[in-house]
Parts: sequence; C-alpha cells; structure tokens
Amino acid sequence: MAIHSFNVLVEPDEDGLYVVTCPALPGCYSQGGTYEEAVENIKGAIKLHIEAKRQIGESVPVESDTVDVRVFSRLHLSNLMKS
Repeated sequence: MAIHSFNVLVEPDEDGLYVVTCPALPGCYSQGGTYEEAVENIKGAIKLHIEAKRQIGESVPVESDTVDVRVFSRLHLSNLMKS
C-alpha cells in the first residue's frame, strides 16, 4: 500500500460547518461539524478519490513542495491582543 501526503484547506462556512478541500485532487472535498471532523472526513474522501483514479487508469498526482504562509489581518491581531 502506498502512502500519499496531500495538503488540504479547511475553511469555516456561513452555516458553522468546516469545508475542506484538497487542491491537488480537483473535486475532492468534504465537510464536518468541527475542524477535526472535517479533517477526518477528507481522509476518506481522498482515499475514494485515489481509488477512483486508479480504476479508470489515471495516475495519482504527487503533491509538490509547499510553503506554509500565515497572514494575520489587523482585526485578527487586535482580537489576539484583547485575550
């Protein structure tokens, strides 16, 4: 069994859920009621996505190197300073 590593993007939506996507696998997304649940759910979605690609003879993409960049807005910084 091959081990794959993918970056995912987790974002809260307007309904209070967390939506998670895998940019390296277009169309691969999931959601959850909590951040942790969303991350667990995307793992299953990624497995299914990879299986489907293999079944139709497509290769599984290899994640390219990424850099983690975090940008804080003024609003976020001011909220942190109040804590």
